[in-house]
Amino acid sequence: MTATRTRAARFRDLVGAEWIKLWSLRSTYGVLAVGALICVGITANSARSNVALIARSASPLQRLGIDPMIAAFMQEAFQILGVVAGSVGAIMIFGEYTSGLIWTTFTAVPARRSVVLAKVVVMTAVMTAFGGLVSATSFGLTQAIYHQEHIGLSITAPGAFRAFAASALLAPVCALFGMALGAVIRHAAGTIVAAIGVLLLAPALFQGETYRWVKEIGNAMVYPAWAALVKNPAHQILAVPGRPSPGAPTEKYPVTITEAWIVFAAWAIAAVVIAVTTVDRREV
Repeated sequence: MTATRTRAARFRDLVGAEWIKLWSLRSTYGVLAVGALICVGITANSARSNVALIARSASPLQRLGIDPMIAAFMQEAFQILGVVAGSVGAIMIFGEYTSGLIWTTFTAVPARRSVVLAKVVVMTAVMTAFGGLVSATSFGLTQAIYHQEHIGLSITAPGAFRAFAASALLAPVCALFGMALGAVIRHAAGTIVAAIGVLLLAPALFQGETYRWVKEIGNAMVYPAWAALVKNPAHQILAVPGRPSPGAPTEKYPVTITEAWIVFAAWAIAAVVIAVTTVDRREV
């Protein structure tokens, strides 16, 4: 009798399998498409409203008070982007637990860490492309609208490419965080609620400037860091009585650019570590 030798799965094979799993779900296409349309729609509508305001008034204060960067990367729009990315990332983990497919996966590939790392590679690549597409479309469309009033920005404008890169990378960071929550909670509703609570609601609890440690906790969260990266350093507000002069700081303990990038990297790395170690140590 000849013994059958079982060849260990190569990592690229695992990546290919996870790619097929992700795109075999119809919900993946729908969620990403709807999320992209909503995000771009919000930013384009904001730009159109501002252009209409400028057209109705010749006031230089109103013209100078409009920041083209804000419309391109509106917080409300990219909060939706983050929730969409986090949801897709979470589904990639808890979806297999709820369907029972995780049993088959770990039976075929006992190396659980390799399976999760393959999921991480696929999710990071897909969400980086998704975030880049949405950010580029939003920036290009809004600046084309603003060009009607000759206030549109180019990608080479100060801070423009940094804002684009930060908005593009926001998607994979939120997706990886969703994967980590999915690995820990393993429940659809609980994971989505937790993602929204941590990403969107928790920063509101740490906005005060009375105590520095409270503000620093808020600064270490994803969206405050993203907001620091998308600020337009070239935008000047016309100085009028009762308003701060151009360049005056608006907050007591602001997030620096370096700190913001560190926050992005820290959240991504921590999410991967949590997802890998949790799935490896807990029983299915």
